[in-house]
Amino acid sequence: MSLERTTETTRPSRRLSPEQRERFEALVLPHLDAAYNLARYLLRDPHEAEDAVQNAFLRAMSYFEGLRGMDGRAWLLSIVRNTCYTQFRRRRSGGEKVEFDEEIHSQATEVSEPEADLDRSMAGSSVREGLGRLTIEFREVLVLRELEGLSYKEIAHVIGAPIGTVMSRLARARQQLLLALGAGAKEGV
Repeated sequence: MSLERTTETTRPSRRLSPEQRERFEALVLPHLDAAYNLARYLLRDPHEAEDAVQNAFLRAMSYFEGLRGMDGRAWLLSIVRNTCYTQFRRRRSGGEKVEFDEEIHSQATEVSEPEADLDRSMAGSSVREGLGRLTIEFREVLVLRELEGLSYKEIAHVIGAPIGTVMSRLARARQQLLLALGAGAKEGV
């Protein structure tokens, strides 16, 4: 599906005024990294995450007039989440499988102390692998809370669920992550 066709069917025909554009840049653009981080953890593919964030920003810009008295970060992340879920549905209908790729999620680090770098690398890859073992519902709340620092209320807005559901999912996600990390440690011993 081409980007042109997608934006034609989902975007209102109205463009942002210079004042609206300035407001958009102040409220939404600072959260580009958070948007990409969420998309990368949900989709598990950096290229698909970039596409999802780009589509989400186009939608956000198109519907920016509808943002009233709300935090731009939570609003944007809910659009990113919905865009990622749309990509999941397309993927599933195509029968495509998603597998965790350690190289995609590994981050290059500067060479300093080899032993410390090895410890950091092992811990980081263990956490990424543990997150990769969680279902998307648990993975997304952990990323939003622990990596992006959103409040329970903001997470509830992003995922469209009551705060009690957010708290429950976070508790279960943390528990499952600990179990996954423990299983990984036992496998490595």
